[in-house]
Amino acid sequence: MIQADLNILLPELLLSVYALGALVAAAYTGKDRIAPSLTWGTAAIFVVLAAWIGLRGEGVQIAFGGMFVDDGFARFAKVAILLSAAAVLAISQDYMERRGLLRFEFPLLVALAVVGMMVMVSAGDLMALYMGLELQSLALYVVAAMRRDSAKSTEAGLKYFMLGALSSGLLLYGASLTYGYAGTTLFIGVIEAAGEGRADLGLLIGLVLVACGLAFKVSAVPFHMWTPDVYEGAPTPVTAFLSTAPKIAAMALFARVLHDAFGGIVADWQQVIALLSLLSMFLGGIAAIGQTNIKRLMAYSSIAHMGYALMGLAAGTAFGVQAMLVYMAIYVAMSVGTFAFILSMERDGQPVTDIGSLHMFSRVEPGRAFAMLVLLFSLAGVPPLLGFFGKLYVLRAAYEGGLVWLAVAGVVASVIGAFYYLRIVYYMYCGEERAEPLEAGGGPVLWGMLMASAVAMLVGIVNLFGIEGAAAAAAAALVN
Repeated sequence: MIQADLNILLPELLLSVYALGALVAAAYTGKDRIAPSLTWGTAAIFVVLAAWIGLRGEGVQIAFGGMFVDDGFARFAKVAILLSAAAVLAISQDYMERRGLLRFEFPLLVALAVVGMMVMVSAGDLMALYMGLELQSLALYVVAAMRRDSAKSTEAGLKYFMLGALSSGLLLYGASLTYGYAGTTLFIGVIEAAGEGRADLGLLIGLVLVACGLAFKVSAVPFHMWTPDVYEGAPTPVTAFLSTAPKIAAMALFARVLHDAFGGIVADWQQVIALLSLLSMFLGGIAAIGQTNIKRLMAYSSIAHMGYALMGLAAGTAFGVQAMLVYMAIYVAMSVGTFAFILSMERDGQPVTDIGSLHMFSRVEPGRAFAMLVLLFSLAGVPPLLGFFGKLYVLRAAYEGGLVWLAVAGVVASVIGAFYYLRIVYYMYCGEERAEPLEAGGGPVLWGMLMASAVAMLVGIVNLFGIEGAAAAAAAALVN
């Protein structure tokens, strides 16, 4: 029995053994001298594990009495998490090394965070949920404060830790209430206790508190306050990581909790998720307009995009989950390319994050400027780029789920959000000449990732690279 359970957890176990083994080995060897090799090695392991998980087959496997679930939904989320983490490590290595920030702990902490994310998306129990969530969070708190000589980075790590502890408290209290009223921590038991229609008040309060804790992880309003400061203060590669894999994991966990544990009372949580979506779309879009730092702008942009993803989740249907997964996959691809561009922004060898420095950048680097234009248009949802189809999916899910008002609000918020993306395009192509123009630093990996992401936004409109079908199968595995 234990052997069968461990076989189901084999990818997580192998990644954990690798991270801990490499940590011990690095401590007794050259430490930071092997950091570049560890970074590329960890990225390669992520890609291999993603391919393995994607080919593991179909069906549902349960481990440890239902605490761990390996189904199509979990496999889709894990593949997306692993590939996005690998891409971020690839674009981070040169930037971190040139600025003396590449410590051997960085790729290993990322690996441990990814283990936590993989446990999160397979959680079938409130205890497993919390273990995965905290493993991810503790690793992220450390990497956010990796730039030890920077007050902003230290502040970012401290704020993230303090507010993260608050959200963990909310989630734990909600989990304890849920256990008290359901008599079990297993999702399958919770959904039986909730029943169909209206659940007990105590169980509903537990649901709300758990949702609040998860809303913090996806930086949904009003639990977004940590996002701008952490995005700005953390090293840019860490910001890129925070914008990608953890968002997929948290959103997938959100969907699993709502459908696996509270799927019988959709009407009780639908309006709560819809409100989180509405507030996130509008606050993120409006607050981003006044930003001059591109990392803070991406923070508010992330808040808005999580609002759009929550719109699909609010629909409460299998198609809504499919739309959310498609949207998150497209958003992560756009984010990786955008941060590859941000990592290449330099002047005299020093990183630059001021949006005003992009004035007439198209004359210095026309290729990079055009690739960034494609990504910004896709982030804004301009047709026929891939980002447009992502938004179309979640809008359709909201409409078909009876949330017409939310779909209309999403269209309005998308128009507002287009302003700050188009402003960057205006600066790059029509801005004022600068005495010291911005340079394009970084190596071929940054250039290649930027171009690949931009090409994906153009070519992917043919069949979404098969994401549509995979997301549909994943959603069907979650919502029966």
